[in-house]
Order: sequence, then structure tokens, then C-alpha cells
Amino acid sequence: MHNTRLKSGPGKIFGSLKNQLRNLLMLSVFVTGNVTAQPIPYAVDPVSDQPNNIRHHLVRCASNISNNFFSNIITEQWLTQTDTRKQQLAEMLGLVNVPLQGERTPLHVKKTGVIQQKGYRIEKLYYESLPQLYVPGNLYIPNNIRKPVPAILYLCGHAPEQKVFYQARAQKFAQLGFVCLIIETIQFGEVRGEHGGTNTNGWFNWYSRGYNPGGVEVWNGIRALDLLSQLPEVDKNKLGVTGASGGGAQSWYLAALDARVKAVAPVAGAGTLDMQIAHRTVDAHCDCMMSLNVYQFDYADIGALIAPRPLLIANANRDDLYSIESIRKLKTNIQKVYSLFNAENNISLVEAPGGHADRSLLRPKIAAFFLKHLMGKEVNPDLIGDFDTATTKLLSDSVLRVFVNGPIKNDRTTSIQNSFIQLASPPVIKDVNDLSVYRNQVLDFLKAKTFHAFPVEATALNTQWEFRYKEEAKFESRVYSFIPEKDWRLKVKIHWNQSPEQPQPLLLVLRNPNEERNAAEELITGVDPNISIAFFKARGIGETGWSPDLQWHIRRASAWTGRTVASMRVYDVLRCLEMLRTLGGCDKNRISIAASGEMAAVALYAALLDGNIHSIIIKDPPASQDIASEKNGRGEAIEMLNCLQVTDLAQVAGIISLKNFIALGKLPTTYQWTENTLKKIRHAQFIQMENLKGWNPNQ
Repeated sequence: MHNTRLKSGPGKIFGSLKNQLRNLLMLSVFVTGNVTAQPIPYAVDPVSDQPNNIRHHLVRCASNISNNFFSNIITEQWLTQTDTRKQQLAEMLGLVNVPLQGERTPLHVKKTGVIQQKGYRIEKLYYESLPQLYVPGNLYIPNNIRKPVPAILYLCGHAPEQKVFYQARAQKFAQLGFVCLIIETIQFGEVRGEHGGTNTNGWFNWYSRGYNPGGVEVWNGIRALDLLSQLPEVDKNKLGVTGASGGGAQSWYLAALDARVKAVAPVAGAGTLDMQIAHRTVDAHCDCMMSLNVYQFDYADIGALIAPRPLLIANANRDDLYSIESIRKLKTNIQKVYSLFNAENNISLVEAPGGHADRSLLRPKIAAFFLKHLMGKEVNPDLIGDFDTATTKLLSDSVLRVFVNGPIKNDRTTSIQNSFIQLASPPVIKDVNDLSVYRNQVLDFLKAKTFHAFPVEATALNTQWEFRYKEEAKFESRVYSFIPEKDWRLKVKIHWNQSPEQPQPLLLVLRNPNEERNAAEELITGVDPNISIAFFKARGIGETGWSPDLQWHIRRASAWTGRTVASMRVYDVLRCLEMLRTLGGCDKNRISIAASGEMAAVALYAALLDGNIHSIIIKDPPASQDIASEKNGRGEAIEMLNCLQVTDLAQVAGIISLKNFIALGKLPTTYQWTENTLKKIRHAQFIQMENLKGWNPNQ
């Protein structure tokens, strides 16, 4: 809630009195000397000046992404950015270990049968998009082809028996003279893999891996274009792509990344990010529908990479996943880029009544679109008509089945999520130089590909005293608040056991979400009573927390805006450290951090990024960030985008610049690397203790 003061009348008088009282209090608590450049104001009004609401924050972040698309860009700038932005999109889809450029592995196309139909034939086939990753499909080829003709790649949505469900679309294209290849997804094809990592399984470690099933589908689509380009019946310079729902989303991605797509008609597959987060339609989406948005793209950014090639956006006007207003806004934004190429006529939007599907009024217009842009024929959609859904014209699953003798034994489809992304292995560190090189490599990667959503310009901390009392602390306890980022005002309680006007060591203790009362205090049992202690609650903890049943949504929506719960908390801790260093009683070079469980992961990354932590005290840290959560999204939210491609928690623990690494109790076995590295390189002392009795940060 924000405070509002009237410009005249009683509000003005009240505001004046409040300011006088605030100034008197500031003078009463501010002691001259080497404290801070400016006195810290006492919060007379306890109402926060920030919303402290995660939904508000994510909606605002999504709105910034959608509304800042194409800000002050000119043709020359856009043309120089396209290659970089394509690479960024590929990374966000997890296409980091596949040969987007250069030589690719053989497709090894295998035909398993041919079905002759009136006017065309259907070839049942499969290919290897990667070694032992087999993609089944049906290839529809018109009869009597005398010279190469345009081809359509049809991408299936989330419908079981995919090539069976969508076959009428391919039939229609073949009847119109197109070669049409329809390929199945890894989720609902003849061999069933996984799309619902975070959606249904609680595999939020996919975010830490940088894995997105949409990336596999796009790669399979790229290889399908390779296949079509090799066919003697196909004009490889006239390839089109379409699909609905999940197939619509993949149509956007594939056309953006592969210039061989000369015309694309995505159906019910995109909307602006702001409305998807605001309306919470993100909750209904499969993991494949949006990339891990490290570089904070809107779908308009993806559509812009298609320009100036023909793009037909098709959608029903009562789609429960994409509001028609969102789609109209998307089209308007993308059209700005088309105007740079004087190609405004190459982008269009067609609408139809109804819900989420490729509606009958849309399909003839899509066919007419491809006839125009791939065959050069202007045909009235009404003359084309819809496809024939009569059951007598549709073939059964047993007839269209590709793997007639059952799935291939070594097929990676069911486990591709475990091998599509190459994860980092713990490095062998021989000396301080090796450690420094590895640390810099990790930091460079994390800043670019994990914490890219950190604000470019930090907000003013606007530190305030919220409350003060004398009980546990020898001197007194004070509650400070500060603004780490717009939308949040967070609190840190400091028990000053020495005069807060004298620089002294501080121990920053991170509280956990939903922790038992006094759990953080028990964590530091035995600590020297003369040490001043700061207890901090990052966003989502304590009074800024959210309901447990919202956690699943927050974790998924955060990734769609380029962040995670854990990465936001890392930023909060970094800003908290910055705030503490403005206090006169804080020795800037002797801040230590203590954390357990979920927040231990946050503490390790914050200490690494800060680079000036005296000691870190860890208890019961997660063994790895490659660990699944509960299916309902609850449990430890320790995922950070892409981090496992460069490091893991035990390696972060071993490369932090500090004096002491203190393990309270027994650590998971993965931290044996940490202990071995620290003891061998001796850049920090590894200490194992049951509690903090005897530990002194002055040493």
C-alpha cells in the first residue's frame, strides 16, 4: 500500500507534522561520527511503501517485457541484432549441444510401409534427429508430381494419437498439391516421453539444467526440414510450417530459428507474456510452450525473428489459454518490425469464434495462405473449404503406425531429458590458478545465463528503522527495512551486542521459508555472545510470504519472466549485504553468513557473487540442484536457470572467496569435493563443527 497525502487541507497539515516528528526522531537516534553519510530515518508510519506481493511483482515484470518490446529500434540496429537474438532464443530452448550450424548426424530415414490413397500416398517413416532419438511421422505425397513442389511440415499439438488425430490436415494439404510431413511429439507419439516436467512431475530441476522439451521438438522439426529438403518431390526453397496449440508454439520457434521456413501459420500457440502472467493462463500450459526466458523475450521478439517472411497468426476469439486481446496486441507489436522491411502485408491475423483449437473457419484461410505464398496462387478460402472429418476418410492408429514391430529398443525418447543438455562435471582443481580460472568461468556464466534478470540499475535502498528494543542483545535490537528491488521492502533484525557506532563483525543469518519458530536461532547455537547477529527474511519468507498452494504457479511463472524464486532471493541477500555495509557498526570485511536447508543454496550463490564474505556457515544444504521437487510444486525451491551447465552447489561452496567454510554437522556426500578442494588448495579453511561454540569471526 502506498501513502497518499493531500496537497491542501488537513492532509497537508498532517503531513507537515509527521515530517517534523520524523526529523526529531532522526536527530534523537543519529550519532555523529563515522556512521553513515546520512542519518537513517525512523519509520514513523509502519505501512510499507512497497506492495510486497509476488503476483504483483511478476505481473509487473512480465508487463515490462511485453511493453518494452521494440523500444526505439531502427532498421540497422535490428538487422545487426538478429543473429544474436536467434542464438539467445536457441539457448533458452536448450539448443546448446546440438549442431544448429554445420554438419549434422545422418538422419537414417527408414520407411516401414506405404498406404495408397486417392490422389496421394502416405509413407510411414522415422528418422534419427540425434543418435538413437527416433522421430516417427507420416509423409503425404501427391500423385503424379512432375517437378518439385512446396512442402508443409505439420507439427502436432497435445493430442493423443497425434498423426491419427491431425491426419485430415495433412490429407487436405496433399489434395491441394503440397507434400506434407506430419511428425509426432516426444510426449504423445508412439513412444511416450515427457513434456510435463514442472507441470505435472515436480521436476523443477529442469530449470537448473536449462532443459525445455520444446527445444527437443524444435530440433526434431529442424531435422524434419532436413528430411524434406532431401526429397526429390520437394522444392526445398518453398517450405511452410503450421500446427495448433503445442504445434502452434513450435511453429513460432521453428520459423524464428530456421530461415528455410518461407511461410508459417501458427494456430493457438502464442500470446503476449504480460497477459499470460496476469491472467494466469501460464498455469494451463505445458512446459514446451515457453522457453526458459533468461533473456526476457516476449512472443513478439520471437515473431520479429520471422520478419519479413509471411506470417499468419490464427486464433479463436474465446481461447482459454490466449485472450484475443493478447493476440491482437502481439500482432500489432510484431508488425512494427515488418514495417522496417516494408512488408506489413506479410503479417496478418485471422480470428474465428470458439475456444482453443484450429477452428473450421480458420483452416481454409490457412490453406489459402500457403497457396499464395508457396505456390503463388490466389484462391478464395470459401472455395477451398474445410478438411473432411468423415470417419470413413480417416485411418486408424494401427494403419498409420510407424513402429509396426514395436518401439526400437535403444530409443532415447523416454529419457531424452537426461541427456539433451550436457551438465558440468566437478572439475579437478590442482592449484590456486585452476581455482581462479574456474571461479571466473562460473561467475561469467551465472551473470549472463542464470542471473540475467537482476535489475540493470539497482533501486535506492531507502533504509529505515522500523523498530527497536532491548532484550536479547547487550546493546539493543533494531529492525531495519530496505528496498532490494522495486515492489519489495524487506526487513532485517540486528541484535547489536556491541555499540552500533563501532565497526564490528556481523553474522547474517538467513531464515528459511516456513521454518519452525526459533529454527534460525538454533542454527547458531553456541555463537559468541559478543557477536552481533542479523536475521534476514528474503522475499517470500515471513510477512512477505505467499500461500503454499501458490508455490507451483510462482515457480513456473517466475521462469517465464527469466528468474526463479531462488535467484530472486540471491538478489535480496546481495542487497541486504549492501545495506549492512552502510551501517557504521558493520565491519565491511567481516560479514559472515549462516544458512541451512533451502536457504543454504541461496547463501552459497550470494557469497560467491558478493566476493567479500569472511565465513560461511552451512547446515543440511541440498546435495545438488539436480533434485526433483514435490509434484504440487512445494518443497525446496532451489532451482536457478541453467546453473547446472556450469556448476553445482558443492562446487560453488568450494570456490567462494572467504576465510572459513564451516560445516555444521555432516554434509551430503557431494560436498566431499568441497572438502577435498579446500584442504588441497587452502584458499579457505574447511571446518566441521556440531555447533558454533568456540568459533570467533575475529580470528
